Amino acid sequence: MLLGIRLPSAAILTGDADLAQDFAISAEVADSLPPILDLLKGLDPSFRAVPHISGSLRSHAFRNQIGYRVEFMTTNRGAEEYSDKPAHMPALGGASVEPLRFMDFLIRDPVRSILLHGAGISVVIPDPCRYAVHKLIIAGRRQNDAGGQAKRDKDLRQAGILFDALLVTGHGPSLTDTLEEAWDRGPAWKLAISEAAETMPKEYWDGVNRMVGILER
Repeated sequence: MLLGIRLPSAAILTGDADLAQDFAISAEVADSLPPILDLLKGLDPSFRAVPHISGSLRSHAFRNQIGYRVEFMTTNRGAEEYSDKPAHMPALGGASVEPLRFMDFLIRDPVRSILLHGAGISVVIPDPCRYAVHKLIIAGRRQNDAGGQAKRDKDLRQAGILFDALLVTGHGPSLTDTLEEAWDRGPAWKLAISEAAETMPKEYWDGVNRMVGILER
């Protein structure tokens, strides 16, 4: 809805809902939601908490009987002790959150849009330029094992589709600024962007690599 064009649903749609909140902000809010699992069960009684891979009793994800997942994420605070462990988030009604790298870049300066359901639902979402560049970075960081490769391919397709859509709809200057911001964040960011651009599907290669190539000069 935000870009005003229809994107190919097969490449864009996922079987989950990802909700993110900045950790520092949420920590200052105090409890503001009823228990998340109770809210989800009010919509679908089959929702259950998903055990965390670390074995922690806390859960950041919930799934119903048809496999639809609702996950909560937050910014990585940097310390090793927080890696791969769900963090307590007081403002989320008992749900924990998964700290993820690059999340601070994604959720900075969000925008408001409309979810096309019924009369329309107002939602706050990541800026599409940040979402496209974030997909590129995540693709460049994926491991080359079988599961990681499948996710990497999907991330690359989504990044390529969004790059094309943003350029067509006149968001090229904003996309360039966002890409430059990520590029200037350091060697790990540059490497992830470059590796993803080099493996971009052929149909999206020209646009993405032309922009990344300018940064590499």
